Amino acid sequence: MQHNKNGNIFIISAASGTGKTTLVSRLLKNNSDLRVSISHTTRQPREGEQHGVHYHFVPKEEFESLIAQKAFLEHANVFGNYYGTSIAAVNQLSEQGFDVILEIDVQGAEQVRRALPESVSIFILPPSFDILAGRLKSRASDSEEVIATRLAEARHEIEQAFDFDYIVVNEDLDAAEADLLHIIKSGRLKKSAQQGFLTNLLENS
Repeated sequence: MQHNKNGNIFIISAASGTGKTTLVSRLLKNNSDLRVSISHTTRQPREGEQHGVHYHFVPKEEFESLIAQKAFLEHANVFGNYYGTSIAAVNQLSEQGFDVILEIDVQGAEQVRRALPESVSIFILPPSFDILAGRLKSRASDSEEVIATRLAEARHEIEQAFDFDYIVVNEDLDAAEADLLHIIKSGRLKKSAQQGFLTNLLENS
């Protein structure tokens, strides 16, 4: 049972094609005390994406103004578009008692770990590079050259997994989801998370 007032922050990162988005969606669907932080971006919405649901879509000038105000926990420029995680949005969810998932890349994860050393970082791995290559080939009509580039990028991202607190191998979605939930539940029981309850208990003994 969780007795702390504020929720915990969980960073979840993975190489492209590992199934991170599917796993996070399943966690949110099956656990009402979890929320995902909705990032800001300057890119155009894709078909089916909604403002405030998938991303906060903002003009470049507004995003750069927010950078100047130090409004982001982390931000990056990816292929000419900005992406960032709002400090205010994360704090608001945490203060409401929700555990907050930051579904971000390894670069963003490093920034968040520096800003929030109490956060818990999780890296999701594929069972093998062969399986990852198969997933990348099956989900898009990319050329062999593009797939080879993505696999090289994936290897670089996976090398950063050594910096994370936990590693989950996504061989089976049900098992990987269960592993992630075990990590989240254990985070709620850490001394730092239960300190407020412990102090209150002693003060009222």
